[in-house]
Amino acid sequence: MTENILKLKKKAFIFDLDGVIVDTAKFHYLAWRNLAKEMNFDFTEEQNELFKGVSRVRSLEILLDLASYDATQEQKDRWLIQKNEEYLKYIKGMDDSEILPDVVRVLDFLEEKNQGIALGSASKNARPILTKLDLLDKFQAIVDGNDVTAAKPDPEVFLKGGEALKIERTDCIVFEDSIAGIQAANSAGMISIGIGEQDVLHEANYVFKDFTEMSNAFLLELIEA
Repeated sequence: MTENILKLKKKAFIFDLDGVIVDTAKFHYLAWRNLAKEMNFDFTEEQNELFKGVSRVRSLEILLDLASYDATQEQKDRWLIQKNEEYLKYIKGMDDSEILPDVVRVLDFLEEKNQGIALGSASKNARPILTKLDLLDKFQAIVDGNDVTAAKPDPEVFLKGGEALKIERTDCIVFEDSIAGIQAANSAGMISIGIGEQDVLHEANYVFKDFTEMSNAFLLELIEA
């Protein structure tokens, strides 16, 4: 068994966080919705989809556009802090029940096969979230919003993930739930796997509704390719 594992080529499997490993989108939505109330704007869950894979600063810009609200820089700075503080209050109540189905199985399988595992997320709260869920030790590298200057669809976060694992971009596989993230992976020259709806993530090389649809045999094919 050990001999066979050593013969496998080492690839880099890079995971987005929100919507891939854990469902924190609902917490983001609640925090943004409360902020929108200060603008007298009714922020919907459908509009929240526009924020997937997007930085906090860019998300606020989108919200201001949606609300047709002209904010001062001082207001923007205050709201960015306020939104994050409220979001952090929500995630403090998280436990491992928030981990999406079969994520742990996939991480364990890749670890067993001696593969590179990294996180590539726009979130600046990735480490506390992974710590809260007892998943931090599953990742050999973490690249998050504190480490990059360009937001997806710029490929910076995934390129840095591959570099951190010392693996060529053509041997990197990215799991993403947003179109911006899929575009970033494609732009980096990596294999993109969408987690979500086919009609939204059609630019991905592969699309699965969630990890329960992804077999270990499929993961092994990616490793051996």
